[in-house]
Amino acid sequence: MPPARRAGGQTGTDPYLWLEDVTGENALNWVRKHNEPTLTQFGGARFEQMRSAALEVLDTDARIPYVRRRGDHLYNFWRDASNPRGLWRRTTLESYRTEQPEWEVLIDVDEIARVDGENWVWAGADVLEPDHSLALIELSRGGADATVVREFDLTTGQFVTDGFELPEAKSSVTWQDRDTVLVGTDFGPGSLTDSGYPRTVRRWLRGQPLADAQTLFEGEADDVSVGCGYDATPGFERLLITRSFDFFNRYRYELRDDTLIPIEVPTDAGISVHRQWLLIRPRTDWTVGSATYPAGSLLATDYAEYLDGSGELAVVFEPDEHSSLENYAWTRDRLVLVTLVDVISQVQVVTPGTWERVDIPGVPPKTNTVLVDVDEYGDEIFLDSSGFDTPSRLLWGVAGGEVAEVKRAPSFFDAADLEVSQHFVASADGTMIPYFVVGHRHRQAPGPTLLNGYGGFEVANTPSYGGVLGRLWLSRGGTFVLANIRGGGEYGPTWHTQAMRENRHLVYEDFAAVARDLVARGITTVEQLGAQGGSNGGLLMGVMLTQYPELFGALVCSVPLLDMRRFHLLLAGASWMAEYGDPDDPDDWEFISKFSPYQNISADRRYPPVLITTSTRDDRVHPGHARKMTAALAAAGHPVHYYENIEGGHSGAADNAQTAFRSALIYEFLWSMLSAASGPRGTGRVR
Repeated sequence: MPPARRAGGQTGTDPYLWLEDVTGENALNWVRKHNEPTLTQFGGARFEQMRSAALEVLDTDARIPYVRRRGDHLYNFWRDASNPRGLWRRTTLESYRTEQPEWEVLIDVDEIARVDGENWVWAGADVLEPDHSLALIELSRGGADATVVREFDLTTGQFVTDGFELPEAKSSVTWQDRDTVLVGTDFGPGSLTDSGYPRTVRRWLRGQPLADAQTLFEGEADDVSVGCGYDATPGFERLLITRSFDFFNRYRYELRDDTLIPIEVPTDAGISVHRQWLLIRPRTDWTVGSATYPAGSLLATDYAEYLDGSGELAVVFEPDEHSSLENYAWTRDRLVLVTLVDVISQVQVVTPGTWERVDIPGVPPKTNTVLVDVDEYGDEIFLDSSGFDTPSRLLWGVAGGEVAEVKRAPSFFDAADLEVSQHFVASADGTMIPYFVVGHRHRQAPGPTLLNGYGGFEVANTPSYGGVLGRLWLSRGGTFVLANIRGGGEYGPTWHTQAMRENRHLVYEDFAAVARDLVARGITTVEQLGAQGGSNGGLLMGVMLTQYPELFGALVCSVPLLDMRRFHLLLAGASWMAEYGDPDDPDDWEFISKFSPYQNISADRRYPPVLITTSTRDDRVHPGHARKMTAALAAAGHPVHYYENIEGGHSGAADNAQTAFRSALIYEFLWSMLSAASGPRGTGRVR
């Protein structure tokens, strides 16, 4: 049996285990050695043209500066050619609605990085409510999930000397009041879960040593995480604690003084607490008394009454075979719902109490519309509406009224010849799987086609405008396909739950069915069909490579999970066992072993060429997955190309320049492999 066949197996020795040493000298030398031939083969003149074209899209000042309201100001984080690490800035609504808003720059990340001598990447800000005078700023080294936290004064525009500050860790931190924060971080041995996230929630007072912060709640080592939030709404102040015992199930509590009050809802349900209301979205059917509420419903009740056992449930939304709830958010007095009907969005506003739903006037029909920002202390809403061939339009208005366009993104490619169509194909078990095709109206023959999918964690893939995709793929004559396979959330939680654990094979059967249908419809040929996916979608690509290689001409596998025998031992992997199963459980390993790509490499089957990309700084999905798979594929004699960015975190890129570089590399690889379909398949194996 070839070594690659045994790599990482349950009983065999993993010959590439040393590649899991993320920053080890030998491992990084291996990375450099394998980056070089990939860049040599695909880093030519055409790559440079595409990189420049992608960077122009990402850096242009004409794109929409998306905002979030905090008090009297609209806040935005902005990157461009002059500010590659970015600016955190703010303006007023009056100024924002002009062609050239006047921005007040609060934080210049490039300048902080220069002064500190660190490769800082912006990771977000938590602003004190309701007075908006202070913020907790998170910065990441190279784009990792782990961050440092610093307190920033929004009135002086300076970091607070001797303020709240946390060293690098996967922390959770939020304000309770201006002199108190609620924090979960690495307090030393035993303070993190097996997944590497906070196990305790503590109350930290200004001026107090972090080690002396009062413990409010402690979870178990095998939990995913423990977290908390504070509702500062005047008259409705409350401290909520969450104990996530797996990725999809959690216990919730309100802490009143020193009393922990359980919020008795299904552990797999999502909840929202706003003023006097509690919203509940169960992920599985929920029976209460004589009523059964289907998975994916949205239910409302009075929060205080529900906690004392007297609250009645009202149905706000109930799904059917075509519709699902995608998202919701509160303004002060209204609820905004985004639903999907066969993966096409619809936006409505709901009046609490009566729970009457009406469409929001001004939202363009048959577009993908998402919530950008909703002011929970006022009535303002921002929506973004776009499509595969329609650039984003930012809509502004008030809940209960009409929304109107306030910003429009430029067109980055000529879409006049493009048409978008939606198709359905029967998967192996007969379930109809939808997918979108973005193709060229006058094309008579099959052509290079890129199929994208994800299929996990109830994440819905919806139509949206991609300037880089348009310039680097569609404008060159390529066709793009988005598959809405099971495992995602396009039809609500059951679209996901039916494809978990032992039923994971449904995800892969769905994607394979779409690939076959594209060929059957004459949209493409096997030799011209490529596919791309990242993270859980990278696992999808690994399965396509090892189980369905005859369906594709090339594959791109980014920041992937691939060694499913050891995924739960690497970084945040333990948190995903609810999705995939527990490899240490023999019954679970029985089904995991059938789809784990690293354990199913064959030296006998012919594989399409594959580009595997990852990031050294990805502290969510371990880069060892990508490294070991590359080494094992090469040893088995398969055409494999590899690129690892030393920065970038789980996104694979730390700034626009790195994003443009990675995009150009991927599209150049795909075009090289798929556009010459009549010739031999790609070579250039990595050894």
